Amino acid sequence: MARVVRVHELGEPDVLRIEDLEVPDPGPGEVKLRVEAIGLNRSEAMFRKGAYPTKPKLPTPIGYEGVGVVQALGAGVTGFKVGDRVCVVPSYRLGEYGMYAEETVVPARHLLHAPPGLSSVEAASIWMQYFTAMAIIEIGKATVGDFVIIRAASSSVGLAAIQLANWAGAVPIAATRRSDKAAALKAQGAKHVIATEEQDLVAEVARITNGKGARIVFDPVGGPDVEKLAMSMADEGILFIYGSLSMQPTTFPHWPAALKGLSIRGWVASAIWNKPERYARAQELILRGLADGHLKPVISKTFPFERIVEAHRYLESNQQLGKIVVTVNS
Repeated sequence: MARVVRVHELGEPDVLRIEDLEVPDPGPGEVKLRVEAIGLNRSEAMFRKGAYPTKPKLPTPIGYEGVGVVQALGAGVTGFKVGDRVCVVPSYRLGEYGMYAEETVVPARHLLHAPPGLSSVEAASIWMQYFTAMAIIEIGKATVGDFVIIRAASSSVGLAAIQLANWAGAVPIAATRRSDKAAALKAQGAKHVIATEEQDLVAEVARITNGKGARIVFDPVGGPDVEKLAMSMADEGILFIYGSLSMQPTTFPHWPAALKGLSIRGWVASAIWNKPERYARAQELILRGLADGHLKPVISKTFPFERIVEAHRYLESNQQLGKIVVTVNS
């Protein structure tokens, strides 16, 4: 028996229920893990509420990113052995398997060997944030001198984008709602910080860029402020929308896009792992960045497994700077 979190009804964090369940042996192509740590993601809070594109089939397991140790291999599994420390890449649909557990079974195709030199907490936090932020490199081709607006910059993905922009020689402009996180964001590498509830985004970007505008915008919020983001951009810039945290309709900013020749596109991390060549290239770059110190996961706070409800409350509080990790058997 192992402690496993399941959701029996949709709602607030209290619906996360820890149960004692028998975890089955791995089937063909699967691996059984002893979970060490779990990386939390906003998508899991949306899934818990029923607000995510993938709708839960209740009762449902939850969670899809973390690190653990291989306990058993199913038939046909190659490349891993019992005792290997592995990361679970969040490349399966929420609810198919569940990382919120002391033990879990996942397909081997969703595993990567844990990078050397990282703690369990760090290893649980890396892949979703860097694969998502890789948009600015893989598609946006961020390079020396580019201005990059990074909205919701205090999130783990926002900080990953700041690190990647700096590594590429670009100039990251962190956009956050209030100025109380400005000093912390600058300490994490943001060259400029704009508090969007206190300052005029368009005017501040114009000032910072000497009227040139930002060539890349990386936005998980969407909603009506996309118009302002588009107005802040340079000619022929690219605007990535990779989330809908505003929970409001996102209208197409027709005139800024038309007059500047902007590219506006959606983005999710699966655009990396669903394309083998891109997946291999991104892995190599991230591992090199971690080894050389260009990339370093920022951990906002850790919670023990039995405080998973509190961890979800914190996830939705917007207090964090970086990744929230739940420790299990570490």
